[in-house]
Amino acid sequence: MSLEKLSDNLSIVLVRPKYSTNIGSCARAMKNMGITKLILVSPFEYDHDTALKLSTHAAADVLENALFYDNLDEALNDFTWCIGTTARLGRQRNLNIDTPEKMALRTSQMLENNKTAVLFGPENKGLENEDLKRCHQFVNIPTKDFASLNLSQAVMIISYELFRAVSKPPKYSEPKLASRFQLDGMYEHLKDILVKIDFANPENPDRWLDNFRSFFSRQNMRAKDVSILRGVLRQITWYGKHMYEKGKNDIEK
Repeated sequence: MSLEKLSDNLSIVLVRPKYSTNIGSCARAMKNMGITKLILVSPFEYDHDTALKLSTHAAADVLENALFYDNLDEALNDFTWCIGTTARLGRQRNLNIDTPEKMALRTSQMLENNKTAVLFGPENKGLENEDLKRCHQFVNIPTKDFASLNLSQAVMIISYELFRAVSKPPKYSEPKLASRFQLDGMYEHLKDILVKIDFANPENPDRWLDNFRSFFSRQNMRAKDVSILRGVLRQITWYGKHMYEKGKNDIEK
């Protein structure tokens, strides 16, 4: 694994960042560690000139080439591995949570064949549960007593660990996985089926769907796996309609 892969296949995604100064500082931290792809999702009153002052001249290209999106789904469509950062470790955030070092080692195995995104939430409250549902893996930066870090500090710590990890060739590289767009289509299809077969409450189908999301996120699904599962779901739909029509005809006879 070369350091070029870190730049080519890894993006830092700032979700709803509030301050242009922090965005600029994040760009500087990224450039220090050889990461150049920045994505901004619904930034609050972004001011490019202000951000440039904090990025310094050396990291200006990170800001100049940053991609902007109105929502997270669009931003992550093409990514095949997504990592969510979180400071809060509640009941809904206790799966697949790694330290930065362990996260970086896992990511180094992904980067060869997978477009990877590391998500950071807004400065005041971090990523929401809805944001984290789109992630395969969580990472938490351990702290003592006081868990709140400045956004650029968090980006620097994660970027540093990634830089260290990819500096050494991984023993194993994961194959290309299904994209976020493919997975989201599968989850919507699955939710529709779960409601139709009365497995999930139509008033709150996401409660059960979250369990499936957690399960499939641990399976490292490829595009072929998604295609097979959606084929099974289509067959369930067909069979349900077929048996309904058959029963209807039998009654009419």
